[in-house]
Amino acid sequence: MSHSQRLQPFLLLSKSVKGIANAKLIQDALSAPGVHVFTELYESPNVVQASTLPEVAPYYELLGIFLYGTFRDYKENEARLPTLTTAQTNKLKHLSIITLSEKSQVLPYDALQAYLDIPHVRDLEDLIMDALYQGILIGKLDQHHAQLYVMSTIGRDLRPNQMDETMDALMAWSESTTRLLAVIQNKIGLLEASAMENRQQRDEYQIELEKVRQDVKSNKEQTKKKVDYGPSREYNMKKR
Repeated sequence: MSHSQRLQPFLLLSKSVKGIANAKLIQDALSAPGVHVFTELYESPNVVQASTLPEVAPYYELLGIFLYGTFRDYKENEARLPTLTTAQTNKLKHLSIITLSEKSQVLPYDALQAYLDIPHVRDLEDLIMDALYQGILIGKLDQHHAQLYVMSTIGRDLRPNQMDETMDALMAWSESTTRLLAVIQNKIGLLEASAMENRQQRDEYQIELEKVRQDVKSNKEQTKKKVDYGPSREYNMKKR
């Protein structure tokens, strides 16, 4: 079951839940195992309408942090937000690791401990192992160098304007790739021309070398004839 499919029961409930009951609906969705994307719930008409109520507003803001925020965002606004359960805390920290891995695949333990407010290395490794077990991320723990190497992760909800940023990044990458391919193609052309020139030079060298060999062979044959002819003539003159 995909992460979006696991949200479906809460989306169905959101169609019938009214008023302050949406606060509990949000709490249940944030606590549910395997639910890591929340945009559809965040944009659900009944939830949006209830978000203006004082009893629901803090939970709606908390839901927004789970969409594309981090544990640090929660800590900075903790005073006006609901208290997280243990399951919610771990989930938000998992999501925070995903966000951090967008900037760097290698995450040092000390940086993670500071960002996630985890004093002990063992607790950090337990959190990471839980994320690996759930398939939230794929990576390796490097205990020798005290760092996490992230190879891939599940996707998070898109931040506002993130799609535009992604498209801009893809366009920049495409233009850069086009320029790089042009440079490579030019180098290939130069190498082919150089190889052709070297081939011609090698062929010319072989032709000249063959001429020299033929000349040497011819000179040897002429010398041999002279040597053979010389003694015979001297013998005939003596005989006379």
